[in-house]
Amino acid sequence: MLFDTSALDTQDIYRLLVGGITPRPIAWISTLSRDGVANIAPYSFFNVASCNPPVLWYAQMNPREGGDKDTLRNLQETRECVVHIVTPALLEQMNRSCASLPPEQSEFAAAGIASCPSHGVGSLSVPASPVRYECGLREVLRISSLPGGGSVALLDVKFIHVDDALWKDMQIDQQQLGSVGRMGGEFYSLSTDLRALPRP
Repeated sequence: MLFDTSALDTQDIYRLLVGGITPRPIAWISTLSRDGVANIAPYSFFNVASCNPPVLWYAQMNPREGGDKDTLRNLQETRECVVHIVTPALLEQMNRSCASLPPEQSEFAAAGIASCPSHGVGSLSVPASPVRYECGLREVLRISSLPGGGSVALLDVKFIHVDDALWKDMQIDQQQLGSVGRMGGEFYSLSTDLRALPRP
């Protein structure tokens, strides 16, 4: 099959992109609104942009009704967030935080997600997440304002929390981390079968 993107609608393109670009790491991002409402939501268009300086990026796909999602709106107002890595133990709670809630309602409360204060930012942290990145907003790149269009947020990493049990030989133990990835449709991938290959 060959698909000409100029002949496809947005939903068809979305399915072809997220169904093939897999597994995608998940940024479970907590923010705080200007009014103090704690928000948390997952984003699977996410990765590292730079190590020097340390910068992460995630992309928001614009809702069909237009405008920004709570996460990006909060980021632009308070310029802080925490990016959590999702493990199988957190998968159900993370999925519940996908629900479309009004801005004045907290996903932490609605999904029963335990939280704690962060080290250096105002956004709450999920203590059960073994790897967390406390970040400040660097820049927002608007790719398209159309429904289904994207906005990319660049995040300066200020502090990194790693569970002591995962820190071995000066690195994060990949066998123990168990991070969850996003597939197409309603599927997730579990990193239970890892294979190490030395670089040539």
